[in-house]
Amino acid sequence: MFSYNRVRAMVTRLNAHQCASMGELRLVAWGVAAAARFVPRATCLTQALSGQYILARQGNASNIRIGVERGTGEQLKAHAWLISDNHIVLGGSVDGFAHMVDHGSR
Repeated sequence: MFSYNRVRAMVTRLNAHQCASMGELRLVAWGVAAAARFVPRATCLTQALSGQYILARQGNASNIRIGVERGTGEQLKAHAWLISDNHIVLGGSVDGFAHMVDHGSR
């Protein structure tokens, strides 16, 4: 519905600075994963953006980490994670991926 840049601007405007509790992170992860089952083509990036927006609305800071898979030959495989206070909220393990960029909620 919205472009990546538009959602990033909405998240940045919320000016989130505090750390979320583990309970809040688990609830966001569960909610986004549950909703993604009903959204056609819900990618790792759309899920990470959704989770970041939810956390930012509660005043909680997070980063979207984007990386590429190592050793895939000619094929480029990218992935996105939602990270909050060094905890992976969404996206699974970062093993086997090269870190490219972080987009914070500030």
